[in-house]
Amino acid sequence: MLRTFSKSLFSSSHRLLNLKPFPNPRIRRRSPFHHIISQMTTAASIKRVGTHNGSFHCDEALGCFMIRLTQKFSDAHIVRTRDPQVLESLDAVLDVGGVYDPIKDRYDHHQKGFEEVLGHGFNTKLSSAGLVYKHFGKEIIAKELQVDEDHPDVFRLFLAVYKSFMEAIDAIDNGINQYDTEQAPRYVNNTHLSSRVGKLNLDWTNPDQSSEKENEAFERAMALAGSEFLDCLRNLARSWLPARAIVIKCLEARFDVDPSGEIMVLNNFCPWKLHLFELEEEMKISPPIKYVLYQDDRSKSWRVQAVAVAPDRFENRKGLPSQWRGLRDEELSKESGIDGCVFVHMSGFIGGNHTYEGALAMAKAALRL
Repeated sequence: MLRTFSKSLFSSSHRLLNLKPFPNPRIRRRSPFHHIISQMTTAASIKRVGTHNGSFHCDEALGCFMIRLTQKFSDAHIVRTRDPQVLESLDAVLDVGGVYDPIKDRYDHHQKGFEEVLGHGFNTKLSSAGLVYKHFGKEIIAKELQVDEDHPDVFRLFLAVYKSFMEAIDAIDNGINQYDTEQAPRYVNNTHLSSRVGKLNLDWTNPDQSSEKENEAFERAMALAGSEFLDCLRNLARSWLPARAIVIKCLEARFDVDPSGEIMVLNNFCPWKLHLFELEEEMKISPPIKYVLYQDDRSKSWRVQAVAVAPDRFENRKGLPSQWRGLRDEELSKESGIDGCVFVHMSGFIGGNHTYEGALAMAKAALRL
């Protein structure tokens, strides 16, 4: 069965075409999904993007959202069908059809022998969303930043968005475990985006299993996945990218802080952890940073934070000394021999001092102990 829709999700330029309004305002308007292609305009400028009907997943919902952000498919109608003849007639096809051919805008990943990855150090097999992102991601990002595609920030964000958002969707859809282990997980996580999109499918207990209801659910899935994609991109552009420039300057100044080069001071607090690991590798920094100092905006006191061994690990490269842990104020100052101490966390990952000089003294002493 053929199912199409064209309701706007992200631009006022998207509209229903060739539809007559209901004269009685009390009569509920029909769903924007339509079953017959002949009801749609035949104008050559309107593209049609196909995906399968039936149960949906996050990858095709996000892929359909993203492809409509591009110039080529900005006014595209979404056609949900498994009919090969209909799919053949469409301008682009995602997650169905058994073909990956970017020249023909075919982006399926289920066929035998498919092993496409993003590259640039990423080796996770792509889903339909990942394929759309691979071929159109830089265009979407450049449009959001209002810069040319060859601007260096576009490529940085292209990799950052994939690492922090897209890769998990590709991996989950392709059944790739997050960890190489046969042990059962310690807890269940049904709150990630792919799970939440899956829950938007019609429940089997719902008495109305019509194509209209199914398509309404898919539209909600597109909106959910798309909004979180844009939130991720915009947050990285607004916050992550400027923070990267700050961390670079602070790393370059590390020997001015301490001759060891193992203490970094953030003159302006920003999200620094992911940048630090990436930039240490990129800048070939050795020895690695052990402690980061920054001022707490609320208390105006200074923090000394131990750097973890990896972004997703709780263990530290060198935690604050065990004899300081759990102590506060005068007791801590007496034990450490440093004035102005505020606290050291029981785990040793962070401590505080009323002054910058005190926090720096704590970090220097911790390196020696």
